[in-house]
Amino acid sequence: MRSLFLLLSALGVMGLAFWAYRENYRTQAELAEVRALQGEIGQLRESLSVLKAEWAYLNRPDRLRELADINFERLGLLPFEPHQFGGVAEVSYPAVALPPITEPIDTVALNEGNP
Repeated sequence: MRSLFLLLSALGVMGLAFWAYRENYRTQAELAEVRALQGEIGQLRESLSVLKAEWAYLNRPDRLRELADINFERLGLLPFEPHQFGGVAEVSYPAVALPPITEPIDTVALNEGNP
C-alpha cells in the first residue's frame, strides 16, 4: 500500500514538473512576442511623429498662401464672403415617415372602465 502511494506521488510530481516545464516555455514565448509587439509599436509611433511633423511642415500658412498665389489662375480661388453661406432655415431636413398604425387602441372604452 505504501509503495503504491509512493509511486502515485512520484507520478504526480513528474506530471506537475512536466506541466510547469511546458508553462515556463509557453510564458517565455509570450513574453518574447510582447517584446516584439512593443518594439513594433515604438517604430510605428516614431514614424507617426515623423508624418505629423511632415504634415505640419507642408501645411504652413505661408507655404499654402504661396501655392494659392502661384496657382490662382488655374484654380480660381477667391476668399469667402458672408453672402456665400446659407442660414439654418434654408436647410431641408428629410420628412420622418411614421409607420402605419396596425392595432389601434380605443381610448374611450378604456376611460369608461375607470371612474
